[in-house]
Amino acid sequence: MGKSTVFDLIGPVMVGPSSSHTAGAVRLGAMALKILGNEPMEAEITLHGSFAETGKGHGTNLALVAGLLGMHTDDERIPKAFQIAEEKGIKIRFKTDNLGDVHPNTARFRLTGRQGNVVEVIGSSIGGGRIVVTRINEFQVEVMGDFYTLILLHQDLPGVVSQVTSILATAQINIAQMHVSREKKGARALTIVEADQAIEPAALTLMTRLPAVHQAMAIEPLE
Repeated sequence: MGKSTVFDLIGPVMVGPSSSHTAGAVRLGAMALKILGNEPMEAEITLHGSFAETGKGHGTNLALVAGLLGMHTDDERIPKAFQIAEEKGIKIRFKTDNLGDVHPNTARFRLTGRQGNVVEVIGSSIGGGRIVVTRINEFQVEVMGDFYTLILLHQDLPGVVSQVTSILATAQINIAQMHVSREKKGARALTIVEADQAIEPAALTLMTRLPAVHQAMAIEPLE
């Protein structure tokens, strides 16, 4: 489920008592921010399982908000995340719920960006500071933040994926892995491409010009 990193052996440099509840939570928030694509204006964060039961004591709430603010796991401002969010005018609301058959350390983000866009992201902290995003809006995904990632929302039509991979090949971008999901045949589809190189703006622009593509975003790996 993704490539191995030094995190698997020693965990990340971090502020906080737990790699899963603190470092992983920061990275989850940071990934949700990257998927949103701009600074959040409102955030509803739902905690599940262990996050809900012991997260407050481990600083999980602070860590999730810190990630949404663009902080890294070793940022000394993490304990002040709520205060900084308030100063920026970001409305944060926490709740707890059973999110179903997911990892115990799971959170759901419902974010509204400054640009007016809305996104729902579900992700889990799976140990050693590592994370996996399992849902973006209504689509099941598996994104771990290890690669340069292309996210495409498009119509499920013949030839769309081949057009996208052709653009990537022309830009000399090597695909590490790809996942395509759809609501139903001919409806909306989501394509996730994880690549070894950055998705250049010119390549992204070409994709957005494809008639069947509704939205395209490029996300850099988590640090």
